[in-house]
Amino acid sequence: MDDRLSEHPEPAEPVEASSGPAPLTGSAPRRVHIKTFGCQMNVYDSERMGEALARAGYTETASVEDADLVVLNTCHIREKAAEKVYSEIGRLRQLKTARAAVGADTVIAVAGCVAQAEGAEIVRRAPAVDLVIGPQSYHRLPELALRAGRGGAAIIETEFPDEDKFAALPARAMPATAPRRAPSAFLTVQEGCDKFCTFCVVPYTRGMEYSRSVAEIEAEARRLVAQGVAEVTLLGQNVNAFHGAGPDGAPWSLGRLIRHLADIEGLARIRYTTSHPRDMDDELIAAHRDVAELMPYLHLPFQAGSDRVLAAMNRKHTADEYRALVARIRAARPDIALSTDIIVGFPGETEAEFQATLDLVREIGYAQAYSFKYSPRPGTPAANLAEQVGEDEKSERLQRLQALLEEQQQAFNQAQVGRTLDVLLEKPGRHAGQLVGRSPYLQPVHVAADAALVGRIVSVGITTAGPNSLSGLLL
Repeated sequence: MDDRLSEHPEPAEPVEASSGPAPLTGSAPRRVHIKTFGCQMNVYDSERMGEALARAGYTETASVEDADLVVLNTCHIREKAAEKVYSEIGRLRQLKTARAAVGADTVIAVAGCVAQAEGAEIVRRAPAVDLVIGPQSYHRLPELALRAGRGGAAIIETEFPDEDKFAALPARAMPATAPRRAPSAFLTVQEGCDKFCTFCVVPYTRGMEYSRSVAEIEAEARRLVAQGVAEVTLLGQNVNAFHGAGPDGAPWSLGRLIRHLADIEGLARIRYTTSHPRDMDDELIAAHRDVAELMPYLHLPFQAGSDRVLAAMNRKHTADEYRALVARIRAARPDIALSTDIIVGFPGETEAEFQATLDLVREIGYAQAYSFKYSPRPGTPAANLAEQVGEDEKSERLQRLQALLEEQQQAFNQAQVGRTLDVLLEKPGRHAGQLVGRSPYLQPVHVAADAALVGRIVSVGITTAGPNSLSGLLL
């Protein structure tokens, strides 16, 4: 519970974008290694970058030592995450020097939120970097990587372009020879945030809220299902603020989008993350009640239990409003499992205010949670607030909070013993003859099963529960 890796007519087939460099010809294929830091949206973005580069003639390699292009897709939520990137660049600089000694060029690209937030500072601190590219310009990555490979000054691309990057990225078509995908996939439907929480860099690194069209999302979801995907997780920095244009031309809510996607044959499960309490509307709550494909698991951050701290964070909700919202959600879907984000040690937080956070956690009860010490992010209003809480005090509070959260998670897991759960089997486990899948509540479940069952939803009788996972027998 520390860092996480982190708010119907048939659509016309979109025309594949033709911008960008042509596939490489007449030379050995270029190899790319993409390393992903941070949240699920970065995982999705890395997939799309890989697809765009493949269209330009690159092949992906798991070995960074073999890569002609190395892309670090970065996270800027906490200082620790950003410093990991600079440490990685230091290792890549040595690799770049070693490869150059044998006549092999290496282009180092920094992408993602650190790239957007720090721009030229990255090149100043790490001259080995050839390309800095923000999250809204990934569709230009093949072209910019080609330019960076010709030498010269480092390229910095951190403007917010006018064109829609999703329209410019290649369509997720399925070649006849392509291997099937994993059974679960991410699908970005919304980006950016207009909330401006005082601790958060997202509005500055991802921009204002933008929602993709329903037709575009449906087309991508259908391609994923054709590739073997049975579960999609709809992604957005503030996903329940989704307001993409529907087939009728009017803005659709996330709840309406979920009902629409649930009609896709073969799409057995739908999830979404990350939500903001202010955007949890009646239509979305009703979808949890009515749509069987929507899993009974909701990530709903509250961040702090004190109203004064919530106001200082600019969260736009109170603790009591959060309590009332949870009551409405549970009335609609009594078995729903909740997870959340919590920040401890926000500037000025007193012991009594921290106790209010503990009280709210005890009252609500969470199946899972992500908790962090407040980390000042340059450029955010909270970084300049007086009364910054000392590191020792933040660490001690975090330890107390995580002990409570771990107790709740273990209790939730133990409550599944003796139950029969539907499990989507995703991949082989650590032991021979074992598969690992996910319960409706997102818990990893280990079960002895034949590898041919990967991608299937099976009934599993839960026999044991550990701190972070379940084990059971195939029924």
